[in-house]
Amino acid sequence: MTLTVPGLPVAQAITKPLLRVLAGEPMNPPPMWLMRQAGRYLPEYRALRAEKGGFLELVYDSAAAAEVTVQPLRRFAFDGAILFSDILIVPYALGQKLWFEVGEGPRLAPTLDTTELASLIPDFSRFDAIYETVRQVKAQLAPEVAMLGFAGSPWTIATYMVAGQGSKDQGAARRLAYADPKRFAGIIDAIVEATVEYLCGQIDAGVEAIQLFDSWAGSLAPLELDRWVIAPNARIVAAVKARRPGVPIIGFPKGIGARLVDYAAGTGVDALGLDETVDPHWANAVLPEGLPVQGNLDPLALVSGGAGVAESVVNILAAFAGRPHIFNLGHGILQDTPIDHVEALITMVRKTGSAATKVSEGA
Repeated sequence: MTLTVPGLPVAQAITKPLLRVLAGEPMNPPPMWLMRQAGRYLPEYRALRAEKGGFLELVYDSAAAAEVTVQPLRRFAFDGAILFSDILIVPYALGQKLWFEVGEGPRLAPTLDTTELASLIPDFSRFDAIYETVRQVKAQLAPEVAMLGFAGSPWTIATYMVAGQGSKDQGAARRLAYADPKRFAGIIDAIVEATVEYLCGQIDAGVEAIQLFDSWAGSLAPLELDRWVIAPNARIVAAVKARRPGVPIIGFPKGIGARLVDYAAGTGVDALGLDETVDPHWANAVLPEGLPVQGNLDPLALVSGGAGVAESVVNILAAFAGRPHIFNLGHGILQDTPIDHVEALITMVRKTGSAATKVSEGA
């Protein structure tokens, strides 16, 4: 079966399982990929990173980044390849310095809690190596595997730009947003503009679907969530759809609970990623009928393996039976995840889904 999406020529009829689900077709078993599937739980990734000397060096070596992107596909039968890069490429292109402290994570300077955005000198050529990675990955993918690109959502990116690093409560950005909303809005506006440019460039290089990561959305009060998460993401979605119609967008606002309903309605995303705290049965009951969803196995359950994973898989698949669903984790795969647990998960999802299909068909 093939599907078409409004805005796409007939020649681009959808045959890839992941894209079929994003176009609204329920599939059982569902297609699957895992957030951060290209990364540090794989020994081949750790070896390549050690060879390159650092995370940013690896990201900006397009051949190496492409290799990291396809590494998990050699081991596992995933339906999507997720671009290996980092959400902080956008503030880097906006003119902040970016580096990674060993064992501590990313750093940005100068920080926008004390420095004016206008003092930064944007350089969008810093996107070029990422586009080249996409081109190199796309050339290596099997015909049935979809190419996924991504960007951080404006609120999450702003928290790093203001504080210069990650934090437990995103306090610096929250304080600035309350104290000087006009200045903070200027930061958000710049991120929106750069992100639209970045995503369109990824699409031009070969990306077939996009995910917007809002890892820190759950830290905001209700009115602030409307202002700094839902509204800016709606602008990105509208702009990308206007410039590159037909490319599906997955929104992933982690930690917002019942506000997922408002996010889905307010942003116009084509699919909604669910973190591990969301009850899948609740989500299926309250989200718009037919809206594709993605998720939402707890990454720690996958680390532990065994009966806990099996119970969760059955629960998630039962909740979303009949709804377009991409099986995924509720957040990124953890570094200490055993490879055989990933293999067992894929087998479990495929077998459980197939068994459910046979039962529903009366087999």
